Amino acid sequence: MLPQQETIPLSSYSDLYNLIIPENNLLRRINDLIDFSFIHKELVDKYSHDNGRTAESPIRMFKYLLLKTIYDISDVDVVERSRYDMSFKYFLGMVPEDDVINPSSLCKFRKLRLKDMALLDLLVGKTVSIAIEKGIIQSKTIIVDATHSASRSNPYKPIEILKMRSRQLRKVLYEVDDSLKGTLPDKNEDDDLKHELEYTVQLIDRIEKEEILINIPKIKERLNMLKETEEDIEDHYTTSKDEDARIGHKTEDSSFFGYKTHIAMSDERIITAAVVTSGEKGDGAQLVNLVEQSRKNGMAVDTVIGDTAYSGKDNLKRSKEKNTGFELISKLNPSLNGLRKDEDKFDFNKDAGMFVCPAGHMAVRKAVQGKKNGAWNQTTTYYFDVEKCRVCSRRKGCYKDGAKSKTYSLSIKTDEQKEQLDFQQTEEFKKKARERYKIEAKNSELKHSYGYDRALSYGLSCMEMQGAMTIFAANIKRILKLM
Repeated sequence: MLPQQETIPLSSYSDLYNLIIPENNLLRRINDLIDFSFIHKELVDKYSHDNGRTAESPIRMFKYLLLKTIYDISDVDVVERSRYDMSFKYFLGMVPEDDVINPSSLCKFRKLRLKDMALLDLLVGKTVSIAIEKGIIQSKTIIVDATHSASRSNPYKPIEILKMRSRQLRKVLYEVDDSLKGTLPDKNEDDDLKHELEYTVQLIDRIEKEEILINIPKIKERLNMLKETEEDIEDHYTTSKDEDARIGHKTEDSSFFGYKTHIAMSDERIITAAVVTSGEKGDGAQLVNLVEQSRKNGMAVDTVIGDTAYSGKDNLKRSKEKNTGFELISKLNPSLNGLRKDEDKFDFNKDAGMFVCPAGHMAVRKAVQGKKNGAWNQTTTYYFDVEKCRVCSRRKGCYKDGAKSKTYSLSIKTDEQKEQLDFQQTEEFKKKARERYKIEAKNSELKHSYGYDRALSYGLSCMEMQGAMTIFAANIKRILKLM
């Protein structure tokens, strides 16, 4: 049961916050910047109003998740830290003597309250509205790109995950006490999962005997991560499969298994729109959606900057439309300088320089066909692995049974592409294109500061939730910096 309105806790110890937490503290500044009552309004209908025991405040539960994202720690550690960290308690709206929640409540909150709601659009829209209100967003330019996140279950094997977690733990141990070198159990050097599990148990037992060390926050956080991984693998002896994740390609020779987050960012480095898809989806198909979302969130968009993935025929046409069009700063990829059938089905992977079929399989080779001296007679033909096509679940209408090959070709430049080719030779185009580096830095920030290089849970909806919290945190910190 949820109370009809939020209550303000009273305590004779509340004045401690003003003594301990400085005015420039990050969490105090976030509290002063944002009215979190919008969370209560969005979630109030997901609670009973006249049945059951009183529920924890949805605003406080949301803030727990925000703290977890900002500091890149586990559910257990964010709750534990909020027990003794006064800045956490202040941010959560607790009085100093309040007790904390059970960490399992955060999992239930995610599954029961945040499920089936457009959290990503809500949180991005909220931060953009704050940035506009504060006069931070003044440009009319967005920069678009996609960043990938590996699935929780791939690309690592169970033994690789264990070795990574134990390596992270050893690193922080040696940072705290260099004399520990040579005193820890001998590392497992082979690729036998059973041996690695045995080493993991020995390492955990050894560290837990050091009462002083395990109470140091950064050691405790890494130790908890290793224990969670070890328990998960011992239960299943393998990592679970992520049904929504797909194989995407970073280059012709390297791939990943997971998800893509397609991002639009203002010139001030505020993310104005985001779409999460499975890993095999192309970047260009999301452009119009990102522009429309940015405008819906209150930003005026007249220029879009992107890499060669966004210069497809449909995007060039949409950019020329009256009233809803925009100036597209995106170079034509040499492989895309032509008219092609089924453009909505076959995506071009700019990093690998190959087309990807609707099932997510990349072409294995390409060849130029036609007369060399014929201006527009040549075509570039891409060849797919016919063995995969024969058993593919999407082969109907794509692959003819018994065919010895499966190809995809493109040829002849369109008027829009010819016009774009001329435009990209101008100084105006080249000057604006140089601003694209900003979004590369933003992608790096999301991955290295907020742990967005890897999914925390399984499924597309969970990845969207993770993206929502990560982008919300990144935008808020950026707004505070610019203020």
